[in-house]
Amino acid sequence: MKLTVLFLIAAGCLASTALYAETTVFINGNIYTGNMKAPHAEALASKDGRIIFVGSNADARKFQNGDARVIDLEGKTVVPGLTDSHCHIFGIGEREMNLNLEGANTLEDFLAKVKERVTKTERGKWITGRGWIETFWQPPQFPTRGDLDKIAPDNPVFLTRADGHAAIVNSAALKIASIDKNTANPFGGEILKDKQTGEPTGMLLDHAQELVAKNIPQPTDTEREEAFLLGVKREIDLGWCEIQNAGSELADVERIRHSFEAGKVKLRVYNAVYAPGPGATALLHDGMTLNGYEHRFTQRTLKVVFDGALGSRGAALLEPYADAPETSGYLTQKESELQPIFEEALRQGIQVETHAIGDRANRIILDLYERAMKSVPPEKRKIREPRWRVEHAQILSAQDLPRFAKLGVIASMQPSHAISDLFFAPSRLGKDRLAGAYAWQSLLKSGAIVAGGSDAPVERGEPMIEFYAAVARKSVKGFSADGWHPEQAVAREQALKMFTLGSAFAAFEEQEKGSIEVGKLADLTVLSKDIMKIPEPEILTTTCAMTVVGGEIVFERK
Repeated sequence: MKLTVLFLIAAGCLASTALYAETTVFINGNIYTGNMKAPHAEALASKDGRIIFVGSNADARKFQNGDARVIDLEGKTVVPGLTDSHCHIFGIGEREMNLNLEGANTLEDFLAKVKERVTKTERGKWITGRGWIETFWQPPQFPTRGDLDKIAPDNPVFLTRADGHAAIVNSAALKIASIDKNTANPFGGEILKDKQTGEPTGMLLDHAQELVAKNIPQPTDTEREEAFLLGVKREIDLGWCEIQNAGSELADVERIRHSFEAGKVKLRVYNAVYAPGPGATALLHDGMTLNGYEHRFTQRTLKVVFDGALGSRGAALLEPYADAPETSGYLTQKESELQPIFEEALRQGIQVETHAIGDRANRIILDLYERAMKSVPPEKRKIREPRWRVEHAQILSAQDLPRFAKLGVIASMQPSHAISDLFFAPSRLGKDRLAGAYAWQSLLKSGAIVAGGSDAPVERGEPMIEFYAAVARKSVKGFSADGWHPEQAVAREQALKMFTLGSAFAAFEEQEKGSIEVGKLADLTVLSKDIMKIPEPEILTTTCAMTVVGGEIVFERK
């Protein structure tokens, strides 16, 4: 039996404060509404989770009576509640729980962090972690199993690169997985091997990671839920009002629901399930969930991972890598298996979002989308405008870039990738292909919708880093590589829209959120500085002063 489109839960499942019943009036604010008809305001009021007034301090006085709660913003900047249109919420929490290898800017720093964990770990127990990236190392080369063997001879080690598309393991881990020089690459992955000896180096790309990962003890349900809740707290504290979770397994869907039912989650979650797989089968069979738990949970999207990452040379390119001409990356799913899933999704009104980084992956996925849309015309679809998405869309050929607008495909992009990748993308791609790399402005000018996200925990996941990256297109220290196409940076109004109305449109929510207007959900992000006017470097020092979801203050910096 199909689930109803509007999923309602019994009264009392959420804490009584989930929808603020009293009137709350915010005054003395520097409010950017995102509403072109009235772009600026001083005050607003909310009741029952929705905005009931936007305007001047003087006009707000009529709402300041009876039991109304008045919040003096003291001149702080208010923007529509920010949405991270692409993150991995469990991974964010796990980063807080496990060995966090971010900030290891040399191989020595990386090994020192691992060695410290080894000293605290029982012999034979697995050591896992995430967040390393060799970009800033000298030389910028992948670590090897030999590096790890010296400090962890008696513990199997599995350390995921920041992008999640590669891992370094030691000899103990390779032995457990029975991987040696004769082990063939799995489809959609690669076991890197020494060119002289043929022995595995310890680097596993994409699906090759699974050969070892399946041997690692899985976290308990309690640990997995703890990771989810840690991720939720971090997002709210940073000022995100909604996250769009870019892929989950069936078991994690139940953990998310359980947390909502227990009243533990204030954040809005727009969830996708991985396809192909059990989650996708269930979603296509049971139907979507919209606005569950008082507009806090929606699930209507399939997530496909179609290629690897640029940093680990797994992104599928049309031409070989400039710095590794023996490879052009690879696809991680078979086209023939995706086509029937896409066609069924169109018939059922299910959204599809696909990870595609390389220009070859982007071209083929647009081909697959177009083929499915021709096979299932609008009159045969449950939803005429499917709003399918490409996640990342990092490297595009000139002929494919305008296809996003033509097909109505949303480009879900993460600006911080451009300011992280600028340190290695020129060498990976060569100068010519940089013209279609991280091409936000070109996509916008073509008429495409661009939704902004962070891809945390691949990146830090901080909204001010993302906003800065979009408008500056420079590293956090002000560096920009030669030929990095500064014209692809966006104006501040465009950047704000990417994380508000753009993300709302990508989730079919533009009538409910994305701007500060009467009738919309009262989601607000309050910032310590005016990011629309301050010098670009100061954006990075701006903090979240308050996060408001449904009129309720769910975070306030003391």
